[in-house]
Amino acid sequence: MAKTSRTGGSTAQKPGFACTECGWTTAKWVGRCGECQSWGTVTETGTHVARTTAASTVAVPAARISEVDATAAAVVRTGVDELDRVLGGGVVPGAVILLAGEPGVGKSTLLLDVAARYARTSGTVLYITGEESAAQVKLRAGRIGAIADQLYLCAENDLGTALGQIEKLQPSLVVVDSVQTLASAAVDGSAGGVTQVREVAASLIAAAKRLNIATLLVGHVTKDGSIAGPRLLEHLVDVVCQFEGERHSRLRLLRAVKNRYGPTDEVGCFDLNEQGIEGLADPSGLFISRTKDPVSGTCITVALEGRRPLLAEVQSLLATTSTSQPRRATSGLDSARVSMLLAVLQQRAGANLSGEDSYVATVGGVRLTEPATDLAIALALASAKSGVALPPRLVAFGEVGLAGEVRQVPGIGQRIQEAHRLGFTHAVVPASPNGPGPVPEGFRVRQVHQLSEALELLFPTEE
Repeated sequence: MAKTSRTGGSTAQKPGFACTECGWTTAKWVGRCGECQSWGTVTETGTHVARTTAASTVAVPAARISEVDATAAAVVRTGVDELDRVLGGGVVPGAVILLAGEPGVGKSTLLLDVAARYARTSGTVLYITGEESAAQVKLRAGRIGAIADQLYLCAENDLGTALGQIEKLQPSLVVVDSVQTLASAAVDGSAGGVTQVREVAASLIAAAKRLNIATLLVGHVTKDGSIAGPRLLEHLVDVVCQFEGERHSRLRLLRAVKNRYGPTDEVGCFDLNEQGIEGLADPSGLFISRTKDPVSGTCITVALEGRRPLLAEVQSLLATTSTSQPRRATSGLDSARVSMLLAVLQQRAGANLSGEDSYVATVGGVRLTEPATDLAIALALASAKSGVALPPRLVAFGEVGLAGEVRQVPGIGQRIQEAHRLGFTHAVVPASPNGPGPVPEGFRVRQVHQLSEALELLFPTEE
């Protein structure tokens, strides 16, 4: 028989089950968790109480949307242009931003720099560190020049004490490094566990909304690159950013996976060096080699990272194989796509590559996954095969199909403008019914329908 609660709702006693991996709860047993999709992790935890909530008294009545004051949510610049680009202009008071990335990629360095710049120009900042001592953070801040009078620092692992620091200081910006290191005494489990992360995130978000404080949370990632903790964490916050970069490269890319206040197709570029981290307004030069004379097997392409065009160089090398199975090695490129282009060159363009090992790589550690780089890869391989270098001021981009056709790609005009800005004079692009768009003066564009047309144009056969 159902029981009536003191609040006016009704409750019913039912068996309760929970996932031991992510904490997801359900009223009945299932073999697979509905949240993390793990098998055999749902176990009975005791009695699950199904509740219905009764209506309560309204403290603040609903207002017409035209009468809502939006000035309280005006964007405030952080002082780091590349971060502001990704966030849509800056941080919004009361917004909660989750920054995730692999260990050592530079998350703490970036946010310490952001905290110092914000403190110098926009207001008080509280930096809560749970991974390092205050002295360790001070040493790093001194090394990267992140010392500011309005930047406050506390080393704390207890959630209640951290919330007390926020209540007492009333800062304009809070940085929490990291959300997995804080723990609440009111919740069972160790710091970083699913239950603790859920409680910590919910409490920090509630404080940010109530006090109208912009909050930056650092999040760890798992082995597969996803954000550690419950999936609910990504739904609760307003902005989710991924900080990416290879350990052997100084380049770091910041992408917005979710953004309630701006676009999700912007990319911020940073240079991580001994002096700290610096924004790169024009990173294209990092991905192009500086050789005095043209070299065969290389081709420049223009890739789009979000809305930003980036010039990158593809290099290839062919060598006679000593085994029955030629080697296909890639770096910074999709190996499956490179193998497909090798097959297209052999079957559609008559290039015999079956007896040669192929090595294809990018310059500067950049990773190119866009199909628009297909044409540059194919031309670099053809150049390596013929031993003839491509013109030094040439760029090429376009998607290559299995039939050898060169397909259209978005942003052709934008890519041409970027190539012209950096001093290039020629481009080989996919043919379009409406043409390539406005072409800068002195810049020549050749449109091709087939890969064979591009090869004949750049490597004419002698008759």
